[in-house]
Amino acid sequence: MESQIVDTRGLACPMPVINTKKVLDSIRDGSVTAIVDNDAAKENILALARSLHCEVDVQQKKDEFYIQITKKETCLGSEELETRNTVILVSSSEMGRGSDELGAILMKSFMFTVFESEAPPQCMLFINSGVYLTCENSPVLEHLMNLQNRGVEMLSCGTCLDYFKIKERLCVGHVTNMYTILEKINKADKVFSLS
Repeated sequence: MESQIVDTRGLACPMPVINTKKVLDSIRDGSVTAIVDNDAAKENILALARSLHCEVDVQQKKDEFYIQITKKETCLGSEELETRNTVILVSSSEMGRGSDELGAILMKSFMFTVFESEAPPQCMLFINSGVYLTCENSPVLEHLMNLQNRGVEMLSCGTCLDYFKIKERLCVGHVTNMYTILEKINKADKVFSLS
């Protein structure tokens, strides 16, 4: 039975979960102890372990949590995750409302997490100010290019690119129209909308 330690102290969200998941995926039968230094990371890793139906034990030592996750053959592995035709509709260059600065940070974190996920979407649709993300100087351009290299289709609304006068700056994916956007949404098993 394997035993590994993942030290995620000092890492920002979502890295503690991503790093723990990578190590869990690398073992078939054994345990992984994730060391975290905040409640949010602890709760996120516990949620991951529960979603995989693994046994979990948490110990607190001073300001740190030691989360031992025991993976047995009965636990779900990422190879067992159901693949679906998932589409992500991005209608803004920031995620959420309130602070634009925070929204940009959240969008960058989200795109990185999508890239790191075991089951990326089939397609990502960019409309309204979301098209800025697919153009030069985008803070998430590298993540989108990596996703495209993994086979994720990237489509940006041509009307939106024209409206913002940035069509010539498109760096990832292709220009599309509202008919194709609607077609992709209608054929999807699941659609996530970000704004």
